[in-house]
Amino acid sequence: MGYDKVNIDALEDQAPGFGIEGQESRFARQAVGAERIGLAHYRLQPGRRIPFGHRHRSMEEAYVVLAGSGRFRVDDKTFDVGVHDVVRVEPSSWRGWEAGPDGMELLAVGEHVDGDGESELDMAWWPAG
Repeated sequence: MGYDKVNIDALEDQAPGFGIEGQESRFARQAVGAERIGLAHYRLQPGRRIPFGHRHRSMEEAYVVLAGSGRFRVDDKTFDVGVHDVVRVEPSSWRGWEAGPDGMELLAVGEHVDGDGESELDMAWWPAG
């Protein structure tokens, strides 16, 4: 078959399994049979922040804000984002995001690299403030 199709909302929300509250995290790569494409969908409730910063060894990523607004932090820079903003982050840069008052919905895309999915995580990288 030349294609695969899946509805993101039909994918299992992975966030609860990792003890993450206030957001949904759904990953589509395996569901559509992709070998080299990474694709993740995130929904954050108003005012919520992902509870860690992360970076990769070799994968750059792009994040598209689908709905709502919020802030991104990349390394030591924090900036506002809104609907249809695209943020590209190089592999070695730390990144994280938080939702604004209306929540935020994101699509993350990048190349899938076996073993790079075990990215570095830092629970204290973006301190509460």
